[in-house]
Amino acid sequence: MACRVQYSIQNGLRLFSSSSPNFHTSVKCQRTGLRNSKFFLSKGSLNCTCRASYATNAADPFVLTTPLYYVNAPPHMGSAYTTIAADAIARFQRLLGKEVIFITGTDEHGEKIASAAAANGSSPSEHCDIISEGYRALWKELDISYDKFIRTTDPNHEAIVKEFYSKVLAKGDIYRADYEGLYCVNCEEYKDEKELLDNNCCPVHLKPCLLRKEDNYFFALSKYQKQLEEILIENPDFVHPSFRLNEVQGWVKSGLRDFSISRASVSWGIPVPNDTKQTIYVWFDALLGYISALLEDNKQPSLQTAISSGWPASLHLIGKDILRFHAVYWPAMLMSAGISLPKKVFGHGFLTKDGMKMGKSLGNTLEPTELVHRFGPDAVRYFFLKEVEFGGDGDYSEDRFINIINANLANTIGNLLNRTLGLLRKNCQSTIMVDSAIAAEGNAFKDIVGNLVDKARQHYENLELSSACEAVLEIGNAGNVYIDEKAPWSLFKQGESGFETASKDLVIVLEAIRIVAIALSPITPSLSLRIYTQLGYSEDQFNAVSWSETRWGGLKPGHITAQPKPVFARIELETDLNNATSETKKASKKKERQKTEKVVEA
Repeated sequence: MACRVQYSIQNGLRLFSSSSPNFHTSVKCQRTGLRNSKFFLSKGSLNCTCRASYATNAADPFVLTTPLYYVNAPPHMGSAYTTIAADAIARFQRLLGKEVIFITGTDEHGEKIASAAAANGSSPSEHCDIISEGYRALWKELDISYDKFIRTTDPNHEAIVKEFYSKVLAKGDIYRADYEGLYCVNCEEYKDEKELLDNNCCPVHLKPCLLRKEDNYFFALSKYQKQLEEILIENPDFVHPSFRLNEVQGWVKSGLRDFSISRASVSWGIPVPNDTKQTIYVWFDALLGYISALLEDNKQPSLQTAISSGWPASLHLIGKDILRFHAVYWPAMLMSAGISLPKKVFGHGFLTKDGMKMGKSLGNTLEPTELVHRFGPDAVRYFFLKEVEFGGDGDYSEDRFINIINANLANTIGNLLNRTLGLLRKNCQSTIMVDSAIAAEGNAFKDIVGNLVDKARQHYENLELSSACEAVLEIGNAGNVYIDEKAPWSLFKQGESGFETASKDLVIVLEAIRIVAIALSPITPSLSLRIYTQLGYSEDQFNAVSWSETRWGGLKPGHITAQPKPVFARIELETDLNNATSETKKASKKKERQKTEKVVEA
């Protein structure tokens, strides 16, 4: 479903209240004449009530989704970026102690899939198996901690789609009609002429749209125009960032057109329940994956069973190219079926490389697997989440990537940990000598760390991932300034008189690094684990930490840290390596020349 167009996320929506985390969507009653009444779309049913909106259970899970990635081609950096961001949000929510259901997966039906399979000499099913497994493999390499992986070719998903279709059909919102229009094969969508470029080119793919005439089934999107307008006005947090909300409101106000939900010419898809000569088309199939993913394997597939397992979604994280489908089509479809709306849709921007749009024709694509193999998952995750302001477009250049990673992870954090542990080993036998809470009594540094941790949490909650990274990095910067100013290595040389002060300074810095490890773990989970084990904790202890443990006072006297070793190696530029090799060769030649001269002199 997602990434049908190109490179396909902020905090959970609080509908109709700012005080409670989970509220049902409401739309004004259009059919009763009761102006003050509202329809509340509760879990699986449509109810009319005159009461104010009511909260759901505060213990409801935090359900987070990436798009379901379209398997016409292997995963690219755009889909990796979305999933990395979603994983950071999921990990942060788990740190808060919430039950998280993190959903990702693949969208596997449609015309482009069949064409891609034929081009490769395989069946659509074989093609889907290979590409879908490629996504799973990449997510593993990127440390993606998803809970559910849905494939739209799963039999349970098909059952959910057919039941949903039948509900909407019974509501009177599906009808059959002829349609003729300009169709973008890559978007798999009919386009309005006013949004096209010269020669009827799609503004996203820059390819001419084809004139098509088809006899299909249509969803009555226009019927929900007024209700969608009201939802967007009454719930400004439904779409984020705010400028994306403006886009959506513009689309709706310009007038909604009914859209085709079936194809007679595409056999690779789910058959229409009331007409097996047609198959259900893209969005009316793929969007339901967010709900079908909630099914347990051992339960009979039904909409009610899936919905009761966690719906509504707390956050749909998508690329801006598929915003219309998630913020306009999807809510209307759900309203038609009497199902709660998701709480938030966040549309992030695109990625470019060296300031240019990426494309195979330009030869400047950015392959996520290659990046991970060269630099490791922590570096890839950190760079894109820190250096791309979440919601806007972002650019990658290799020089900038390496400079940022070296400066922030290798130097500011890694080197601070390594040299502090080295001093602790040399002077205190790697043993914490004083309680970190006692060591920091009356010390302003503790307050600086506490304030930065609070800022990081607030940024995470607001989905300001770049700012969250910056706040945590500032703890590392403050730690480096602190240790340089205190110079504990000099105090230790003074003997017993300086030992106590120097020991306290080391504990204070290491406590700050312990806090960094937790606060940065949503972004760089593997690096954070390495830091935590260097501090003398086990992997099980790291996996059990919560955000509450970012409070000062974790390190206790008698605790023994591990033998210091670098937790993040500097990345060397190829030019640096070449220069180093050249210098080594020059030095070697000089030594050989000196040896020869000595022999001649003898």
